[in-house]
Amino acid sequence: MGAALLVVEIICTCILAAFLLHRYGDLKKQHVVATAACFIAWYFCLMIIFILPLDVSLTFYRQCVKDRTPKSIATTTELTTSASNSSHFGNITTIPLVDVRRSAVAYNTQALVQTEDDVSASCGRPVSYIPDQVLPILWRIIYWTSQVLTWLIMPMMQSYTKAGDFTVLGKLKSSLIENAIFYGTYLLIFGICLIYVAARPDVDIDGEKLKIIGVTASNTWGLFVLVLMLGYGLVDVPRSLWNKSKKGLMLSSLYFKIAKLSTEKTEAEEALEDALEETRRTAEKIRYNHPLRKHMDTILAKCPESTREAVRGKMDDFEDFNQSPDTLSVGSLAKLHKKVMRRTQISQRTNIQWANLLSTALEWEDIEANMRSTDRVYRHSDPAMGTYYFKWWRNIYTPSIEWYWKCMVRPYVYKAGAGILTVVSFMVVWSECLFFIKEPVLSLFAVFINLARENYDYVYIELASILTIAYMCFCAYSSVFKIRVLNLYYISPHHQTNEHSLIFIGMMLCRLTPPMCLNFLGLIHLDSHITQDKKLEETSYTRIMGHMDVISIISNGFNIYFPILIVLLCICTYFSLGSRILSALGFQQFIGDDDMTQELIDEGKELVAREKRKVERKADAEARRKTWTERFGEGAAINKDPARPSERRTMSDRYTIPRSPDEDDRSELLRQVEPVDYRDDHDDSFAGSQIYGGRAAESENGGYQSRSSWAGGRTGRPPKGIFDDI
Repeated sequence: MGAALLVVEIICTCILAAFLLHRYGDLKKQHVVATAACFIAWYFCLMIIFILPLDVSLTFYRQCVKDRTPKSIATTTELTTSASNSSHFGNITTIPLVDVRRSAVAYNTQALVQTEDDVSASCGRPVSYIPDQVLPILWRIIYWTSQVLTWLIMPMMQSYTKAGDFTVLGKLKSSLIENAIFYGTYLLIFGICLIYVAARPDVDIDGEKLKIIGVTASNTWGLFVLVLMLGYGLVDVPRSLWNKSKKGLMLSSLYFKIAKLSTEKTEAEEALEDALEETRRTAEKIRYNHPLRKHMDTILAKCPESTREAVRGKMDDFEDFNQSPDTLSVGSLAKLHKKVMRRTQISQRTNIQWANLLSTALEWEDIEANMRSTDRVYRHSDPAMGTYYFKWWRNIYTPSIEWYWKCMVRPYVYKAGAGILTVVSFMVVWSECLFFIKEPVLSLFAVFINLARENYDYVYIELASILTIAYMCFCAYSSVFKIRVLNLYYISPHHQTNEHSLIFIGMMLCRLTPPMCLNFLGLIHLDSHITQDKKLEETSYTRIMGHMDVISIISNGFNIYFPILIVLLCICTYFSLGSRILSALGFQQFIGDDDMTQELIDEGKELVAREKRKVERKADAEARRKTWTERFGEGAAINKDPARPSERRTMSDRYTIPRSPDEDDRSELLRQVEPVDYRDDHDDSFAGSQIYGGRAAESENGGYQSRSSWAGGRTGRPPKGIFDDI
């Protein structure tokens, strides 16, 4: 039964990892090697989270058997000894000594079997029980594979995909140079640990010690990052859930983010345009027979179609190549290639984040508008948003049910969830500060787990362990993508996360999950070298990882007392000290009581209103096209397929008046000129109002401005000689 449950967990974890990778990544556009590496990293880290609780319950079972078995063995040994003595010293017995001993051994074996069965029955064997040799083998495969991926393969793979070189050797060289600082920090920790061990006369360095030093360096780096991420996430996750119950605060925060992202998006588009312009200038210097033509084709393949069309004719003029003084080199093209890829990636990230923020803001505005509805039927501002649901689900999740859920029930669900997560966060912080105190037991997780162990409730132990580790992982990993330093990477559903970000997620999972699991074992007092209990049974995971006793400074100091800094980080996050400091230094942060914040909120609101008008105009145009098609047929539809340029019709083509044969160019020009409003000098103020009116009309009509307002906006009178060319 236990083996079957283990197989089910492995299969379910595999399906979950594949589903997440499919949801966030675009498997059709990603390289097969990158997809395989990301899948293995995600899969093995999820296996650690879901299989470690099984290891915990089996450890408690072995501890129970170990505590009860010696008494039974002692009783059996006394019986065997008395039987042997009676056969040897007895004068009246006629049984040979060899037969007596054989009978004693048989009795001893039978007694041991009965004792093990009794102990197993009294300890309550877990439903997920598996043989002891299975988990160590599984942990070796999972841990060392994930470590090789996160420290060797995936960093090189990530740098390899971003390198601008055109050869494999050049990409590998650039990857090594880019990862030199990263590997330097790891090797620095490893070197310090190695020097410390070598300086101790009571410790001999061997293969096992080197393995422990490497694991120690990896876990120390991971624990340092883990504490920073947890200190932020344990406060931010419950607070984010609480803020979602307040539509006003959510809208203000979204407006602020949209206004801030608008500037970043504009800068990213300008930077990309500069890179594309540099690419066009460089491409003009490279003819069809230029030695660097194939490298230029590689760069152009990463550019939009408009850029390729602009330079295609100039590159294919078949002029002979002449050596010029400013000859381009492979190195300069490699730098240009890397610049184009990086700026394209940043532009794609900002566009995806822009679309997601706008969609979220429109959804919250719909909620605010529907809360004032009297018929209690939910209506979307964008009709297409209601078609995202499956048809069978839409029959159940009707607009009325949607209104009750989003406008009445969901805010209270958010508040209840925020309250529960706040309690769990407090439990984590409390236990992180006091888990190294054995008597009395102050770690709350250790108290609850010990109560379940005394009652042999292994199902509760596994369930509580899974939920605790999963919550700690979620708090840590969600913080990674909210820190501005790491804003180059992002995670977005609907296949919009690029492979660089997927590789980065896999790296962080592999680096943070093992130290987090070791930290969890310390929270529940299942690490004998933290509780200083030599009789404590160890998990198979701990035996594979090894203990940090080789480096006493880390084992007795850093790993125990460094997590206490979580309290300080939680306090700083709760009072938003980091955001206030950044705001004081000139960086725009959402504070809520700042003039700059309010200005950005107003700007974001205007941007959302503009995008909303675009959506409404698009919906109106689609409705008119549908009406036209239904009335006059499919063949008479105007602009049936906007995606096909050959069938597009501009406004001038649709509304051009046929020209009569007796008209010349001069008469036609006079006929098409709109009448000009001649005004006196005292009408200058009204002309100025026409300017602002034209601008308002431009913002309302999506950029179209009347020529009459423009003509009358410069001066009160028309300029002299305006018709001199006629």
